[in-house]
Amino acid sequence: MTRKLFVYLFAANLLVTALQAQEKVPVIGLSATYETSQSSVPNTYIISVRKAGGIPVILPATDDLKAIARMVESIDGLILTGGEDVDPLRWYGEEPLPAMESIVPIRDFFDIHLARAAVERGIPVLGICRGEQILNVAFGGTLYQDIPSQVRSATPVKHRQNAPREYGTHSITVNRGTTLFDILKDILEKDNTYRVNSYHHQAVKDVAPGFIVSAVARDGIIEAIEMKGNPGVLGVQFHPEGPVSQGDNTLLPLFRHLVKAAR
Repeated sequence: MTRKLFVYLFAANLLVTALQAQEKVPVIGLSATYETSQSSVPNTYIISVRKAGGIPVILPATDDLKAIARMVESIDGLILTGGEDVDPLRWYGEEPLPAMESIVPIRDFFDIHLARAAVERGIPVLGICRGEQILNVAFGGTLYQDIPSQVRSATPVKHRQNAPREYGTHSITVNRGTTLFDILKDILEKDNTYRVNSYHHQAVKDVAPGFIVSAVARDGIIEAIEMKGNPGVLGVQFHPEGPVSQGDNTLLPLFRHLVKAAR
């Protein structure tokens, strides 16, 4: 083989490798609910990941740390999905209040260790609703166990809406200089607000060390957090998968941001 031919073949191989890397479709793990009869994830999350260009894979809850580590090794990005309350006594040292609702201990263990393992491995994470709360607790933060009984505000907001899941009922203000602002800046109003859907009675209270607040509701409730210096790790209290799965792609950039970071 002549030197010139070798150079051509080497260059062609590099080009093919580069194209393959560009075309790589990232695998996005979705943390599942845990019930006696099934582990599942709502189709709204699956549809949103597919629309953003990722391959959704359901990750069943387990308390086996080796299995969790293997799951993290097999994915390129992670979505922590919504669901039940988080056990306050075990995970942030507070006695449960009377208004606290159902907890699923194995799912708490799974989600918290899954989040820690993903961040340690450098995998981008998007936490949604409970998923945002899990991110906060996993790294040392605390939660309001029940907003109505714990938060007093001159401008109260209803955070558990009676409306279709894709319909936004209250506004949030997104903070400038944050990753979330960069993602949503094209859809924000002039005062940096946006209308979101809302289905929760718990929320971030003390923000975990290493995280900052990205957005708040009018009553001061934290609506988004993100990790300092790591734009791939963020959580939102609202449900972007609701409108995206119903054909409203306004919040699709949140999922595209995750998929892009996962590449």
